[in-house]
Amino acid sequence: MAMETGGPFLPARRVADSRSEMTEIVLPNDANTLGNLLGGRLMHYIDLVGAMAAYRHSRTHVVTASIDHIDFIAPVHVGDLLILKSALNRAFRTSMEVGVKVWVENTVAGTSRHVASAYLTFVAVDSQGRSVPVPVLEPETEEEKRRFADAGRRREHRQADMERRRGGQR
Repeated sequence: MAMETGGPFLPARRVADSRSEMTEIVLPNDANTLGNLLGGRLMHYIDLVGAMAAYRHSRTHVVTASIDHIDFIAPVHVGDLLILKSALNRAFRTSMEVGVKVWVENTVAGTSRHVASAYLTFVAVDSQGRSVPVPVLEPETEEEKRRFADAGRRREHRQADMERRRGGQR
């Protein structure tokens, strides 16, 4: 399929090659008046860790094209330790879908809970901001293959939504 093809000299890459993780402690300046992490701050962290995975896969500059979906599952409080993990779900010609999951770790109890998830699309660009091809992604595990297929369906939905908006339909 043409949209799955990277540049002629770009070797395929594995999901494991681009996995990224970052840890943040929630400080009072990151929170609202209730002591909960601001949604915008969490979105910023999600964008950063997602970009890290896209950058590792493409090995060039990346820009955020969209945040398709984000679920805030549970509040995050001042003093919590955030763990954000990202992985490439699928690579297209010049764009990549990245999945991000966020956990809060209770370091005293040694437990963690899932608090947010998101899907982001990044486009690989050169130093002048022109889009460039990215390597093909080769999923290896059953989970990676499922995420790969799901990303293709989400892309079809995004494209259909864009066509509707261009046609003045909603």
